Amino acid sequence: MDTMILLKALVMGVVEGLTEFLPISSTGHLIIAGHLLGFNDDKGKIFEIVIQTGAMLAIVWEYRARFSRVLLGLGHDRKSQRFVTNLIIAFMPAALLGLAFGKYIKAALFKPVPVAIAFIVGGLIILLVERRKHVVRVESVDDMSALDALKVGCAQAFALIPGTSRSGATIIGGMLFGMSRRAATEFSFFLAVPTLIAAGAYDLWKNRALFDSSDISIFAVGMIAAFVSAFLCVRWLVRYIATHDFTVFAWYRIAFGLIVLASGASFT
Repeated sequence: MDTMILLKALVMGVVEGLTEFLPISSTGHLIIAGHLLGFNDDKGKIFEIVIQTGAMLAIVWEYRARFSRVLLGLGHDRKSQRFVTNLIIAFMPAALLGLAFGKYIKAALFKPVPVAIAFIVGGLIILLVERRKHVVRVESVDDMSALDALKVGCAQAFALIPGTSRSGATIIGGMLFGMSRRAATEFSFFLAVPTLIAAGAYDLWKNRALFDSSDISIFAVGMIAAFVSAFLCVRWLVRYIATHDFTVFAWYRIAFGLIVLASGASFT
């Protein structure tokens, strides 16, 4: 196996893990990183989606006690049943729209310049949301109704546009709909589990002809790197939001988007 390919997989895995749960768009960063590393052919694009599973497993591990309680209580505990129902409801909008329009979105928008524009627009939206009065109606994930879950799911659907950020759409959307900062962030984490499993499995199966057994090591390196970096990032973010808002991420998005636009010729 080419050492350079493994190094690229490692870098891409770290980028995925560090950006998946922050409101800065992991897909956008992976598209840019893939162009810079020359790892943006058809196989590389599928690799970007599949290694999200590593980041998702970091959530499963960090919240393993919560997931265990839910699984054990599904048969009799109404709180666990409501939690799973809300995840299914929130998952459906992006899943249905992705199946219907995913191919067209990838063909038209999975490029650095559209991603940069989405970065800037998303940053401006975060600034606007953070400057308005935040009225909290839902203090914790357990307080969410089915309608709250549907609203967050509709917000997640905007993340089909690369550069928007799945985490950013669900967290900021949740806050707009009356969720506390912590509740919106944690529900975004939990919603990542079915979303990333479905996206990774679907793309890997659909494009299975592109891969062979020699690619196992590339996926292993990428997924392990994504798991470790995502685990560290999630722990940091939970502490961060206790005393900070998301303004710094908004300015980062705007600055990053402007840099990419200014360097647009380098990515063509």
